[in-house]
Amino acid sequence: MPAIKLTLQNRIITLMVISSVIFISAFTVIQLNSKLDDLTRYNSFHANLSIRIVKNNLDSIIAQHDPQDLQSELSFSLIKLKETGLFSDAIIFDKNGVVVGTTNDAGGPSVRYKDIVKWGEFGKSFSENKWFITEIDKFTRTLEAYLLIKNQTQQYLCKLSFSLGDIQEAFTAIFRSVIFSAIIIILANIILGYIISKIVIGPVKMLDQVTKIIAEGDLSVRVNIRTNDELEDLGETFNYMAQKLVKMKEIAENANPLTKLPGNIVIQDKAEDYINTNRKFALIYSDLDNFKAYNDKYGIAQGDKAIKLTSDIFKEAVQKLGNADDFVGHEGGDDFIILTTPDKANIIAEYIIKEFDARIKSLFNAEDLAKGHIVSHARDGSIKEFPIMTISLAGVTNQHRQINSYAEATNIAAEVKKKAKSIDTSVFIMDKRTS
Repeated sequence: MPAIKLTLQNRIITLMVISSVIFISAFTVIQLNSKLDDLTRYNSFHANLSIRIVKNNLDSIIAQHDPQDLQSELSFSLIKLKETGLFSDAIIFDKNGVVVGTTNDAGGPSVRYKDIVKWGEFGKSFSENKWFITEIDKFTRTLEAYLLIKNQTQQYLCKLSFSLGDIQEAFTAIFRSVIFSAIIIILANIILGYIISKIVIGPVKMLDQVTKIIAEGDLSVRVNIRTNDELEDLGETFNYMAQKLVKMKEIAENANPLTKLPGNIVIQDKAEDYINTNRKFALIYSDLDNFKAYNDKYGIAQGDKAIKLTSDIFKEAVQKLGNADDFVGHEGGDDFIILTTPDKANIIAEYIIKEFDARIKSLFNAEDLAKGHIVSHARDGSIKEFPIMTISLAGVTNQHRQINSYAEATNIAAEVKKKAKSIDTSVFIMDKRTS
């Protein structure tokens, strides 16, 4: 079963809901604990006051009444005191656990073993200043107080029970503040969600839409994200990528179908960029000598192989010996161009000449290689002998003089190439004129 796909917006909403629930729950727990502590402190204080009131009241009854009337008087007094809210329950018993007074004859509090044991604690530590013992039952959240009441002949223990407040009581006390806080948290999350939607989800959706438009072939669209953060950086990177895609498309459309190298438009843009940024450069133009005669004799397919071989040698030379950003272009036919730096021009040209002279022979048959020439038609239609193909390289640089445009560079290259082609072997000539 495929996993459920959640959108970024749904994930953010889910995260905010979960965080809100956790925050509200934590706030409620903290408030409950605080309120329970407050109730405990208040009820403990209330219990201390109540113990003294009950003590005085019961001591007075024991002192004033006969033993045969004592049980009814004590029970009556406890019930009346309970009605005033001084305690929750009460029971009076002797050392044998016999009940002599209670707040409810029909099933009120009973005497337990641990209650009788309290007689022993009083026996060890009783004094005029310590006439009661208290303990807290954390499970029932009650405070139990044991009072020693006596006259000259009788002694009893009175156990009073006080509620320290339960969770329901505490929750009732904090209900309004919890509800108010929950509303504040929910409203804050709604506002935060709106802000996140604007500054995060909105730009992401915009990027998604523009990406689809670009994928359909429209490279003119751009995104406009102004968030002054990483999302804005991402938008700028996206626009930069779109600009590069436009350039790549232009290169692809202008590329030579045989060699896949950039054509005239890209060559000119690249050269003009060097010129406009005042970078020192060297342009190497090439021309294959006797290529037309070779093409006429061996055919177009073999001529294409010679062009492809030249392309491979040019790319190898730049890759092995040039700079990382050196450029190789193909103007068309047998005309290639390399854009490099002046210090790399000679070693690149030497590599091209060496490799070309060695590898071009593979495209000639053994008979022509043995003769050192081919027989083919000249441009005027006559039959002539033409040497084995060589390559003429012409170099133009702005190292010695200023070059203001690509057109100026090509004009200089044409002059130098004419001189290079006048030499029968493969050769590289760099223009070193200062004007």
